[in-house]
Amino acid sequence: MVIGGSHAAVQLVISLRQNGWDGGITVISEENHMPYQRPPLSKAYLAGDSSKEQLALRAPAAYEKLDVNFMLGVKVKRIDVQAHQLELDNNQTLGFSKLALCTGARVRPLPIPGADLRGVHYLRTMDDVTGIQQSAASAKTAVIIGGGYIGLETAASLSKLGIAVTVLETESRLLKRVASETTSEFYLRLHRENGVDIRCNTMATALEGDSAVSGVVCGDGLKIAADMVIIGIGVIPNTELASEAGLEVDNGVLVNEFAQTSHPDIVAAGDCTNHPNAILNTRLRLESVPNATEQAKAAAASICGLDKQYAELPWFWSDQYDVKLQIAGMNQGYTDAIIRGDKASRSFTVFYLKDNTILAADCINRPKDFMLAKKLILQAQPVDMAVLADETTELKTLITEQ
Repeated sequence: MVIGGSHAAVQLVISLRQNGWDGGITVISEENHMPYQRPPLSKAYLAGDSSKEQLALRAPAAYEKLDVNFMLGVKVKRIDVQAHQLELDNNQTLGFSKLALCTGARVRPLPIPGADLRGVHYLRTMDDVTGIQQSAASAKTAVIIGGGYIGLETAASLSKLGIAVTVLETESRLLKRVASETTSEFYLRLHRENGVDIRCNTMATALEGDSAVSGVVCGDGLKIAADMVIIGIGVIPNTELASEAGLEVDNGVLVNEFAQTSHPDIVAAGDCTNHPNAILNTRLRLESVPNATEQAKAAAASICGLDKQYAELPWFWSDQYDVKLQIAGMNQGYTDAIIRGDKASRSFTVFYLKDNTILAADCINRPKDFMLAKKLILQAQPVDMAVLADETTELKTLITEQ
């Protein structure tokens, strides 16, 4: 039994069959849609450059071949670990021998006056995007609250639709918690060049309007007109089912390197988990498709009685306008940021280092740098920072372990 129709869930059922699981497989999802790709929601799908059909993670025939049963539009109310049963909101009770939690995360709400007005949106699901598109059809102005990757991707998509966009960020710069000043400055410049009004050090304190939103009130008294508002201030892992069932939870469902929870018959994978990473030598919770996919493989192996350790280098990406950002590793604790290329251009890489050792890299329109950066991070050896910054020297010369 699998709870959640996510990227992790789809990979898990595929891996179950590949590992020889011949029992029944049922996926229970609160959404009314078959599993779909989430990254394009704020990008190509919102901008109208891709269709619902193109978002599908697998064609219906693939699930038929895997012999997987889907229960859509159904919520699991409770996990009875003693009886090995699930209680559903349609009054059904289902038994399980093994259970996988792929419950993902939900948007973090913004508790300010007016947040329930018509035209105020969050962006997490396909239905969320449908609502945004309906508002965008007649909107001339939009305010996005939150200058993280989701907010910036949404700003790029809406500006492509001809809407005047303002982004409000409470921090002193964009992406402050996850990127260097160089990366922040690049995205500030990129969005301003495309007509987006970026306002840092600005907090939304209320939304105005009668039945529909008409404006945003900021902490300094500034009022910004808005025909629509999108709130993107992060997500919360969906751990309530696990916690109420007595599983160990701490900023995610706690799992080991084999994606096993504190219950021997329950595994978990994806955005909802707090897991150990042997490469980074720490525990963390990631909102990442690659993480969800690889962790699901480990979870499926555990269900089948096999040992497949999850130990992957985290990586991410973001598409905004004609710029692809690829991020390798995690930059927490870095002391130096080395720029390779011209930071005034649309093609450069920022390497994050500690003790001359590369921790992470932001690769802007540089796929080759991204591939080599992953190898450099994994080798975990000090590098010559002068060579790293010198574009006349190929990055591969710094790789000592192939």
